[in-house]
Amino acid sequence: MRIILFSGKGGVGKTTLSAATGYKLSELGYRTLIVSLDPAHSLADAFDLSEGERLSAKGLPVKIKENLYIQEIDVQEEIDRYWGDVYRFLEILFNTTGLDEIVAEELAILPGMEEVTSLLYVNKYYRDRDFDVLILDLPPTGESLRFVSMPTVLKWYMKKVFKTERLVIRVARPVVGRITDVPLPDDTYFKALENFYEKLKGVDEVLTDPETTSVRIVTNPEKMVVRESQRAFMYFNLFGVNVDAVIVNRIIPGELEDCSFLREWSGIQREYLREIEAFFSPVPVLKVPLLKGEVFGEDRLKELASLIYGDRDPSEVFFKEKPYEFVKEEEGYLVKVKAPFVSKETVSLLKGEEEIIVRVGNFKSHILLPRKLRKLEPKGAKIEDGYIKIRLS
Repeated sequence: MRIILFSGKGGVGKTTLSAATGYKLSELGYRTLIVSLDPAHSLADAFDLSEGERLSAKGLPVKIKENLYIQEIDVQEEIDRYWGDVYRFLEILFNTTGLDEIVAEELAILPGMEEVTSLLYVNKYYRDRDFDVLILDLPPTGESLRFVSMPTVLKWYMKKVFKTERLVIRVARPVVGRITDVPLPDDTYFKALENFYEKLKGVDEVLTDPETTSVRIVTNPEKMVVRESQRAFMYFNLFGVNVDAVIVNRIIPGELEDCSFLREWSGIQREYLREIEAFFSPVPVLKVPLLKGEVFGEDRLKELASLIYGDRDPSEVFFKEKPYEFVKEEEGYLVKVKAPFVSKETVSLLKGEEEIIVRVGNFKSHILLPRKLRKLEPKGAKIEDGYIKIRLS
């Protein structure tokens, strides 16, 4: 099974590009499911579904055409399916504090519930193999990163905290019950968490397998969007999730430059397109022009898919190597930059406030540093085993 994640800043066109990609895959004969993880769903709008069709789905897959299904996850429905005992305890707890019943019910939907229930579906579809390709239309960047980091966090909690917490509550419940009427979670609550975690086992390996899963970062040629995309690229690398393409959306076509207003915008975009090539090299950059009118409905999605991929199969893994990685050492960190066939004489380094710029001949690559490493300085570099290795301390 192939899993493709579309990530990027809000409003860059992730949903439309996800829909177009899914449409092309279904036309190629792949059984395809597109799942929207964004709480502000617009996937059904991309396929021009009616409100009635959307509501009748209740968060489950809806057939669009042969080989193509879409799903907009409804967290309220998922609570009934998966979170029952956990949700009920949290609702009682908030209600006990004096909050209004409706407010308590809303607060019981804690941050992260959407991401974890989405991971459940990923694991389920991967195991069941009812589909050939699963496309995930992720929420804006921050929530996307929480989604890919959640398996690691949950694994740590279950191994380091869960058993101890369960034992402490079991011992403390008789004593606390005589002192206060604030409810403590019972064993049903912990059993629900345990069963929930069992359903998630192995999803971390699925997300970090470059043969199975890859992210396509959607961006626009604008300063704030490009910077956020660069940060997302760094974090996906840190989490071990493969980024196999960057899609630059809404590029002003050259034929519109007769208009002085658009000509100025086009010049700005060209500058950022050059930066995008430098920032994300050697990951492929796919360029998509701004289209006339809104893009929704099957005909427009088919047109868009052709512009994105041409004759290429969207299920192909376009790139599956880590462009760079950070390795902890005794006296600092090692930054390993993939650079085969490079000689020492052609390489130069420059350290900025937030990044390292590696220049090889006429080409340069920008490596955004995690906050922890930004105050460190390069103490040496060498070329070894096809990598430029930079020591920071």
